[in-house]
Amino acid sequence: MSLVLVPTGTANLASIFAALRRLGADPVIAGDSTQVTVADQVVLPGVGSFGSAMSQIDRRGLRDALVERIEAGRPMLAVCVGMQLLAATSEESPGAVGLSVIEGEVRRFPVTAQVPQMGWNRVTVAEGGSRFLTDGWAYFANSYRTVDIPDGWDAASTDHAGSFVAAIERGDVLACQFHPELSGLWGSGVLARWLGRPA
Repeated sequence: MSLVLVPTGTANLASIFAALRRLGADPVIAGDSTQVTVADQVVLPGVGSFGSAMSQIDRRGLRDALVERIEAGRPMLAVCVGMQLLAATSEESPGAVGLSVIEGEVRRFPVTAQVPQMGWNRVTVAEGGSRFLTDGWAYFANSYRTVDIPDGWDAASTDHAGSFVAAIERGDVLACQFHPELSGLWGSGVLARWLGRPA
């Protein structure tokens, strides 16, 4: 199976690469939109800002291919800022337009919260279950988050200065605010289930 990673110019690709390879996958970096369209599986990682990541996606002409893939429910994993890019806008980057496949704006944590939050949070799967997630502890590194579960998506939640969305899934699309590649055995299990491989 072909596995493509989308370069956003802000991602720590090395840690994602290493985690996927440990599970037997053979990821490659996407060079153009055709690779994103035809790949069996696509990973959209992100570390950095919403606006700069979207700028890289648009510069490479990948926006439409990503939106079509997500809307069709084809296998895609979005991580950290990658999950935030599914929204239309973010308080982090006024004027930047995301992929707009989920409603709402990505918002900064309240001024009373410690940001960025960097550490382990409990992830709780919503009633109805999940194909890819179980309740467990995941590693987060973020200053912005999605508060409301988008319509038509299953979700898991966590808490830092109030409840927020830890992950959403629909079809074969899984978007995680946490870093599964940095979340130990639990995170490895998430990746394995998404890949369709034994953990």
